[in-house]
Amino acid sequence: MLPDELAPLSELALNLRWSWHADTRRLFSTIDPELWRRTGGDPVRLLAAVPPERLTRLAADRRFLTNLALIQEDLDEYLTGDRWYQRYAAEVPAAPAAIGYFSPEFGITEVLPQYSGGLGILAGDHLKTASDLGAPIIGVGLLYRQGYFRQALDGTGWQQEQYPLLDPNALPLTLLHGDLGDGTGDGPVRIEVPLGDHRLVAQVWLARVGRVPLLLLDSELEANTGPERQITDRLYGGGADHRLAQEVLLGIGGVRAIRAYCAITGRPAPDVFHTNEGHAGFLGLERIREYLADGLGFDAALERTRAGTVFTTHTPVPAGIDRFPRQLIKDQFADFGDLEPERILELGTEDFDGGDPDTFNMAVMGLRLAQRANGVSRLHGRVSRQMFRGLWPDFDEAEVPIGSITNGVHHASWMHPELLELLEATTDSGADGGDPDGYRWAGLAEIDAGALWSLKRRMRGQLITSCRERLAASAAHRGQPAEWTASVLDEDVITFGFARRVPSYKRLTLMLRDPERLTRLLTHPTRPIQLVVAGKAHPADEGGKRLIQQLVRFADEEQVRRRIVFLPDYDIAMAKPLYPGCDVWLNNPLRPYEACGTSGMKAALNGASNLSIRDGWWDEWYDPAYGWEIPSAEGAVDQDHRDDLEAAALYDVIENEIVPRFYDADADGIPHRWVRLIRDAIAGLGPKVLAARMVRDYVTDLYTPAAASSHALDDQSAEALAAWKRRLRSGWRGVIVDHVASRSGDAVQVGDKIEVSALVRLGDLDPEDVRVELVTGELDGDDELRHTHVVSLDTGVDADSGLRRYSGVIEVGRAGGLGYTVRVVPHHDQLASSAELSLVRYPGDLVS
Repeated sequence: MLPDELAPLSELALNLRWSWHADTRRLFSTIDPELWRRTGGDPVRLLAAVPPERLTRLAADRRFLTNLALIQEDLDEYLTGDRWYQRYAAEVPAAPAAIGYFSPEFGITEVLPQYSGGLGILAGDHLKTASDLGAPIIGVGLLYRQGYFRQALDGTGWQQEQYPLLDPNALPLTLLHGDLGDGTGDGPVRIEVPLGDHRLVAQVWLARVGRVPLLLLDSELEANTGPERQITDRLYGGGADHRLAQEVLLGIGGVRAIRAYCAITGRPAPDVFHTNEGHAGFLGLERIREYLADGLGFDAALERTRAGTVFTTHTPVPAGIDRFPRQLIKDQFADFGDLEPERILELGTEDFDGGDPDTFNMAVMGLRLAQRANGVSRLHGRVSRQMFRGLWPDFDEAEVPIGSITNGVHHASWMHPELLELLEATTDSGADGGDPDGYRWAGLAEIDAGALWSLKRRMRGQLITSCRERLAASAAHRGQPAEWTASVLDEDVITFGFARRVPSYKRLTLMLRDPERLTRLLTHPTRPIQLVVAGKAHPADEGGKRLIQQLVRFADEEQVRRRIVFLPDYDIAMAKPLYPGCDVWLNNPLRPYEACGTSGMKAALNGASNLSIRDGWWDEWYDPAYGWEIPSAEGAVDQDHRDDLEAAALYDVIENEIVPRFYDADADGIPHRWVRLIRDAIAGLGPKVLAARMVRDYVTDLYTPAAASSHALDDQSAEALAAWKRRLRSGWRGVIVDHVASRSGDAVQVGDKIEVSALVRLGDLDPEDVRVELVTGELDGDDELRHTHVVSLDTGVDADSGLRRYSGVIEVGRAGGLGYTVRVVPHHDQLASSAELSLVRYPGDLVS
């Protein structure tokens, strides 16, 4: 128990804002600096371990109490004051009152290990930034009692997995309590979901992420039988049955948890639901069930659900999507309210060319249940449109209704504190953490080059200290002598970082393609390089484990082991000194299999240059001022040849461009051209890679339009929209583009106008049901249109024989082959895209 004078410490410890608020962390560290270090910077563990006599002294320490009051006051203002979103919502009436954000993992701080990699870190940064901006998000996930695994290495360099049990009562969590009016009283909230032919019960833990509540469902309850209690045991563990149970709890249970939380707290219920990857897709089924229970028909319930749902895909490879046997889904939802199992199966069936009709695809269901969808970088958006084009087969790839919002990172979590203080010092108005656009990102140009370089060297030194400690512990675990680890790495040597998950497409061992050449780079007598490498392979990925072992065995060699290190158990705690301590961040995935790749963003915010394949975000924002590209040999005859070519290019860039620039220093040891890279990377990429930019994009481009659609679609209009879609699909076979004609002069020149008309038969449909469009573009060698441009023709006039004439004009904008065609697409004010129904009619289409 804390003395009354110190009671605010409990609230500060239970609000995870401390994980990105330097003043709060400093306050906790002053309680007992050594104990703070031993508890891993965890306020909950710290307060549980502080001796009572120390607490008594602090309760009488006027200076400490004054500081505590200031920090508490600052948190109160942060939690209640207006921020960016409140100003935005005051000007935009359609802005959502609340957004439900669902993810299978959240990486907020190392003391709450509920993440495996980039997806979780992104979700954590999304919540932290939403809090800073005041966006009314409610996060939903699962509480895994064993988290992801802790990684260690055996003597041969083989990955070992350990699953330490987590006690939620020792974490910065509280159980959700409240009276739901169901006769259970003011006790812990219990959520029930159907699991096959029985019920699964879960409790709800609440994590406070600044202003954002994060609800984590936990099946470890006596009310469940043995197997059900283990459903939330591990992140990404178990077989298909286990994963399905987790995803049912996340999606269906998550919606029910939000309903309970809003009922207890009085917070507005979400009008937008964001499905962060397909794992949470079943939330759409629960919302349909709710609408059915209120008396809507299935089709109308589907429309209401779709209108307020956003789906984000994070994978550029089909293998990264959860897919289940059709029969398993049928058994799970055999008795799910008024939903017919066949209607559920239709939502996730791969009923397109190349699909497996016996498979239920979670991403396909996610796209069918959401009116708005996006990838996580511009390139990934294009890849996603290619991957899912089968759902809209008659539309050009560019018109597949999947957009993109490029990921970002939470700067206050990932920038080195001293570097952030320098940046703040150059910002006249004093930037607020909730308004990072207020920073003068180019302000580091005013900082003396020597001072900036000295800071970078200290950051490198802090990384080296961390590496030596971790490497010594790993050597001891592997049964090896550890004395040599005290001299690994050098503060004055250019440091490359490479840390990420270890699937094959990320190519952990591309750097080993020519081990002799890499050895020469590492051991150069005057201009060496050094490498810090980390990463985890999925426990079931034997190939990934072999890649780690291959790299560890190379790093174990006495000739190079002081210049290349592999650090086991990559997590947030390791990443904090890693990004600032690196001079160059290396990324060499197989293009285009990197959806975004935010680790390079974090490194850039700390002044590191990127050396990367043009994939993910780097394809979008690459500039020679920020780093280097590794040429991608996508046209190579086979994978081995491609790896050889790209590895050779990697070595060439390091040897001929990067190393000479780093070691080109003046008489005072300052490499001015390299310091310019540091400044340019932060100034140029800082505003782009922020999660604040990302969350604002979600708010303006997806959340607000989804909320507007949701508000516009009440029960009556949803029934009308559903009836309209049924009528349109039924009558579409009667739509025919009968004839297309054009009129122009004999010689068409740039700037000329070509009149185009079309005769269209609408059958049983009305003119208001469709839009007739003119599609123009460049003709390729196969007479296919490329780089198309679409404009609407006029509203048409009736012609003879049941036809309707539509007209328009093409203006010739360039020399060369110009092609055009006319098409008919559905039109309704409540469609988000003309491709939404996957219906289109071109001239010459055969009607079955």
